[in-house]
Amino acid sequence: MPRLFTGLEIPPDIAERLSFFRGGLPGARWVEPSDYHITLRFLGEIDDVVAADLDAGLAEARARPAFTVTLDGLASFGGDRPRALYASVVPSPELTELQEEHERIARRAGAAPERRKFTPHVTLARLNREATPEAVARTLTQAGVFPRLTFTARRAALYSARTSRGGGPYLVEAAYPFGEGAFEPDEGADGS
Repeated sequence: MPRLFTGLEIPPDIAERLSFFRGGLPGARWVEPSDYHITLRFLGEIDDVVAADLDAGLAEARARPAFTVTLDGLASFGGDRPRALYASVVPSPELTELQEEHERIARRAGAAPERRKFTPHVTLARLNREATPEAVARTLTQAGVFPRLTFTARRAALYSARTSRGGGPYLVEAAYPFGEGAFEPDEGADGS
C-alpha cells in the first residue's frame, strides 16, 4: 500500500535558502532540500481504492488562484522531547481553506479524520534522543535572524513516500494546478 500525503512544493530557491540552516545539531536527521514541502493532509498507508478516490477528488477540486506563502522563523516540535526542527509558515486564509478542502476530500475518499491541528511548516530535520532541548535551543539561538521567505504556491501535489525511517525521498505522484493565475510568472520575472 502506498504512503501518501498532500502538500505544497517548496521552490528550489527557497529550499536552497532553508538548507543554510542544516548541520550542527547532534541527533538530527536532516531532510534533503529536494524533499522540503508543506504537508496539507497526511494519509499514511492507504489502499489503492482510497488513493484513486483521493486523486479524483483533488483533480475535481474547486478552482483557486495561486497565493502567497511566507516562511517566517525556525522552531521545534516536541518541547522537552524535541522531535523535529522546522521553518514556520505564516497561516493565511488561502492556506487554511486549501488544507480544509484536502481534509474534506480525504474523508470523502474514505480516510480517517485527521486528529492533529493543522500547523503549517516545513520540516528541516527529524530529531532523535541525542537532540536535547538544550541543544535544540542553542541551535535556534545560533541560527540568528530568520529572513522572511516568500513564494507563490501555484499547485498542490499528491506525494508518495518510500517506507523508510524519517521519511523521504518523496515523489510527486500527481499535481493539481490552481485555477486563475496559476501559470502567471511572479512579478518582476523575466517573461522571455
